[in-house]
Amino acid sequence: MTIEALYQVFLHHPSVQTDTRKLKQDDLFFALKGPNFNGNQFALKALDAGAAYAIVDEDVDSSNERIIKTNSVLETLQQLAKHHREQFNIPFIAITGSNGKTTTKELVHTVLSSRYKTYTTEGNLNNHIGVPLTLLRIKKDAEMAVIEMGANHQKEIASYCVYAQPTHGIITNCGKAHLEGFGGVEGVKKGKGELYDFIRDHNGAIFAFDDYDYLHSMSKGINNIVWYGTKNGAVTGNVLQSEPFLTVTISNDENLKTINTQLVGEYNLPNILCAVAVGKRFHVSDEKIKTAIESYVPSNSRSQLIEKDSNKIILDAYNANPTSMKAAIENFAKIHAENKVLLLGGMMELGKESIAEHESIVNLIDQYNWKDVVLVGGDFNKFEHGYIYFENSKEAADWFHQQFYENTYILVKGSRSMQMEKLLED
Repeated sequence: MTIEALYQVFLHHPSVQTDTRKLKQDDLFFALKGPNFNGNQFALKALDAGAAYAIVDEDVDSSNERIIKTNSVLETLQQLAKHHREQFNIPFIAITGSNGKTTTKELVHTVLSSRYKTYTTEGNLNNHIGVPLTLLRIKKDAEMAVIEMGANHQKEIASYCVYAQPTHGIITNCGKAHLEGFGGVEGVKKGKGELYDFIRDHNGAIFAFDDYDYLHSMSKGINNIVWYGTKNGAVTGNVLQSEPFLTVTISNDENLKTINTQLVGEYNLPNILCAVAVGKRFHVSDEKIKTAIESYVPSNSRSQLIEKDSNKIILDAYNANPTSMKAAIENFAKIHAENKVLLLGGMMELGKESIAEHESIVNLIDQYNWKDVVLVGGDFNKFEHGYIYFENSKEAADWFHQQFYENTYILVKGSRSMQMEKLLED
């Protein structure tokens, strides 16, 4: 079956699922497979559960008219997403970066949604499966689309651009994340820069943080750039205060002077300025921009402030790398509180730099006074330090539940695989 023919099937059944446990009546089931699973084995089960068709790439049941066989289910999913994308003539904004891309995506989506029908990436569907699924969820009433793109190696962003075809691009930053896959910080810039390469080749536009010199060099040859920053740009702003939440001043706009967010951490300043810049570019009113950003409440363990009894807990445990960990610790150190506790999980995918980067974090911790410091997993056990150490979050949680902190600020941060949020579960 051609992609065009499959697309006609999709138009009649415009809901795609890859997990039989989440199937709804008349869904299209794509039988993806990976190292530890094979969706082809569940194709007939999916049909029994109500799927309209099952797309497979192995022999399942050739006599069943609701089985559609292709050479590769994954490639078919991506090609279908590309064909669907090509039916739209609206702005598609792609966002990538080492840190802050999900928060930026959420803020941009919130601002644009105040005026336009806007579709965006749900949760963390930002990989080679998530991006096409996101595209296929965009309905014909769409006026804007905001697509998050994650990556841990080169050529990954480039592959997403083939079927997402962004008209606008945002690289939040290039930090020390996924160093193992990218091959160092310069490899990160090259990998994230694949978004700029696509925009440059297709005469698109970008939104970029003026304060980062490397974005100036990476963006050379792109003619349409909206800069935002602390000193220069179409939108400029700075931190007014950061306790308990971040308040930002917009310095070059009489109508949009201050924004009182529900975000924790000065490191969110560029994310907020980006959302303002995008909103202004697409003619969202200052009032709607301000209201949208101020009403946004973070979730999914990203810069969340949780008040529990007399304690305040900053939960930022969705992900961690040396750049974001450093920013979180430095921001936490600035908070005016007598008692502060660090609960930090290990950082993953750093390759040969891992031990040195973990040591660097410990050296940073040494510069401040803390009530307690707990380090969990990763390579924190590969060198000497004077802090409490546990192998995993369960052990750390057992210890944490035996403490009786009062009037204490607590920072919980770590890579996703460390599951540091478990420390807060009852």
